[in-house]
Amino acid sequence: MIRVMIERQIADDLAVHYDRLSRELLQKAMHAPGFISGEVLRNIDDPNHRLTMATYRNISDWQRWYGSSERREMMETLFPLLQTEERITVFEH
Repeated sequence: MIRVMIERQIADDLAVHYDRLSRELLQKAMHAPGFISGEVLRNIDDPNHRLTMATYRNISDWQRWYGSSERREMMETLFPLLQTEERITVFEH
């Protein structure tokens, strides 16, 4: 199994829109082959800083989802809401 950590910094005043789209993205990821679990956390000290943690069966399953047209389309709506580019780190168990 692998664990994917995705950090995002949301632009000011766009958190409500981001949270809605982020939930939609996670719901779509849940149907991707190899997806095991996922959760989104908000930084207590910085309410615009989000961390998504997702568990996949293996790196191939993550890469398939990451490169999918479905994720790309969703990210096109999310990117304008971000203050900086997302940062992705993959860990293995």
